[in-house]
Amino acid sequence: MISHRVKVYPSKIDLPKKNQLAWKIAEIASDNAKLDKAAIEMVINRIIDNASVAIASLNRKAVISSREMALKHPRKNGANLFGIDSKLKFDCEWAAWSNGTAVRELDFHDTFLAEDYSHPGDNIPPILSVAQQTKKSGLDLLRGIITGYEVQVNLVKGICLHKHKIDHIAHLGPSVAAGLGTMLKLNTETIYQAVQQALHTTVSTRQSRKGEISSWKAYAPAHAGKLAIEAVDRAMRGEGAPSPIYEGEDSVIARILDGKKALYNVPLPKKKESKKAILETYTKEYSAEYQSQALIDIAKKLNKKIPNLNQIKKIDIYTSHHTHYVIGTGANDPQKMDPNASRETLDHSIMYIFAVALEDADWHHVKSYTKQRANRKSTIKIWKSITTFEDKKWTKKYHDPNPKNKSFGARVVVTLNNGKKITEQLDRADAHPYGARPFKRQNYINKFLTLTDGILDKKESARFLKVVQNLKNLKAGELNKLNIQVKRSQIKKNTKQGIF
Repeated sequence: MISHRVKVYPSKIDLPKKNQLAWKIAEIASDNAKLDKAAIEMVINRIIDNASVAIASLNRKAVISSREMALKHPRKNGANLFGIDSKLKFDCEWAAWSNGTAVRELDFHDTFLAEDYSHPGDNIPPILSVAQQTKKSGLDLLRGIITGYEVQVNLVKGICLHKHKIDHIAHLGPSVAAGLGTMLKLNTETIYQAVQQALHTTVSTRQSRKGEISSWKAYAPAHAGKLAIEAVDRAMRGEGAPSPIYEGEDSVIARILDGKKALYNVPLPKKKESKKAILETYTKEYSAEYQSQALIDIAKKLNKKIPNLNQIKKIDIYTSHHTHYVIGTGANDPQKMDPNASRETLDHSIMYIFAVALEDADWHHVKSYTKQRANRKSTIKIWKSITTFEDKKWTKKYHDPNPKNKSFGARVVVTLNNGKKITEQLDRADAHPYGARPFKRQNYINKFLTLTDGILDKKESARFLKVVQNLKNLKAGELNKLNIQVKRSQIKKNTKQGIF
């Protein structure tokens, strides 16, 4: 790996392309490096993971709307829509829009946390949709996805967007563009222009994840993927981009992030070095914000330690800066304490999540979020008793550069009415790669079977699992086999009409 110094230059200094971050990204995207075997297997795991949550969310409102928009853009030799007959094809950017929303809706796929947040699995829908439309092979798709993960993970390691209240999809646009460049075997110049265009068009604020969180949280990465596809299309036609998009005098860094005195260090592999960043990412066992995963495990353990939950006086959670200020009481969002808040908001309230998991000793992607569940009096009592605190020790562990030491956990102190204190702590979720029981291929398959139960028939389920595990052997034009069909009668519609 090479650590690249990234800073702002005044316009009077002509910064050579080869010294620009977008060019360095384009170089590794076009280097045709040897694929790592473990990375290939992890891509397969994540395609299974994405399919699980996408099928489970097919009839949720945001997904219905995105699908109906996509259905209005048919294309003879296009891409597939999750759940829809595989013989029907649609413009790839609209397929990416619909499928990307389905993947993101439940907040239940993979994650990577470092200087910023990310859900690298968001790279898969746009890259897959373009692969289907352009009739690429399984190996082509693997190359593209591995690059997408590599670029996003390393941007997340080097550049913090959250500090400036910029949504993390600003790292997704460039990573999708780079992944598409790899898959389509584009030259470095074309990928360079596409990466810059994709960044320029995908910068948006974090209001989508603040206060009363709306369905846009699910749409945001799908939107970035769609814009990245369009950026690559323009670049392939010879169109240029705002440049240098990272280092320029009026660039994203200069005007939106740390400013003209900024200095970032972004790691990227050497040219021809195998890309393995996907192996540093991790999926979710529970449908909730990643930083709540370990806390759900803690709550389940505390359920067995506390004989009478009615005797709880207060619960103090000591955790990292990110957890406290994003999903904890440090966010100062009254909506996070509101039983009538949206599912998206409750998903970002560790107080709510911990209270429910403590009572139920379990977590369910639907049942744990119902209005009835959120309004249970005993739950509200526990919920209101919870306060989070930043502990510098946990913040330091959160930012540890060694993946084996990096921690997304907490220490929880439960104080009972009689003054007794019960403590439990966990560095990382049990399902984390370095947790107590890391997710393996069978765990991904079990998650798929659980989330698609009652939606997919067993024959279609078995067919998909067999095909996806043979991904590297799929020939050009066979990637439509990765689509999953459900019975037409199970696909719900939105009665409200839009423009399309």
